[in-house]
Amino acid sequence: MIARFKDLCLDASDARLLGAFWARILDGELADAGDDDTRVDPRSARSDAESIWVNRVPEPRVGKTRVHLDLRLADADPAALLAHGAQLVREPDGDVTWWVLADPEGNEFCAFPAREGAGPGPFELVVDSADPAAQATWWAGVVGGTVEHEPNTSSVVGAAGFPWEYWVFVGVPEPRTVKNRMHWDVEMVAPEPTALLDAGATLVREPIDGAHWWVLADPEGNEFCAFAPRPTG
Repeated sequence: MIARFKDLCLDASDARLLGAFWARILDGELADAGDDDTRVDPRSARSDAESIWVNRVPEPRVGKTRVHLDLRLADADPAALLAHGAQLVREPDGDVTWWVLADPEGNEFCAFPAREGAGPGPFELVVDSADPAAQATWWAGVVGGTVEHEPNTSSVVGAAGFPWEYWVFVGVPEPRTVKNRMHWDVEMVAPEPTALLDAGATLVREPIDGAHWWVLADPEGNEFCAFAPRPTG
């Protein structure tokens, strides 16, 4: 393990509006993160990794959402999410037992029926991939955990700092063409990203303007931010 999962970040045209939506449907608290950004904090956090940073960006959303959360509903259908401002994209159909919804800026996510013994809320992070097995294996090498393979899908379970059940990589035919609207951050074990670069990450940007993180990309080009470890003691 050379890093641990830290948190999620979501690009937004209106970070306050989008942050307020996600705070409502996740029963979180909306915090002002400065510079027109917001943050959704869970009310009863097991880990600060469950926060979602909502960052204002100038470019609009374009194309398919390639990184998304899957949510477990508290009820038999997503009526409560729709009442909070979600948009219905697709109903369950045949073997597809979940709803596809979209947030106010069109970012799609999946909502699964309530299940006995499982609480409501996010339970997996899903990433489109050209080679799911290779991607899951690479990320497990970075953040630890074990890899589980299914046809066209590979998942990382038990990654360091990861707050949900599964980190899922799903095979899709279309290539990634634009920056992901949602990305994740990691906290490195070392103060520099040398180990990540040696493992196969690509350097996108050095820290700038007083920032204390590097922007890197994984082997399929998914950008992520790598933070130096927090001081201890």
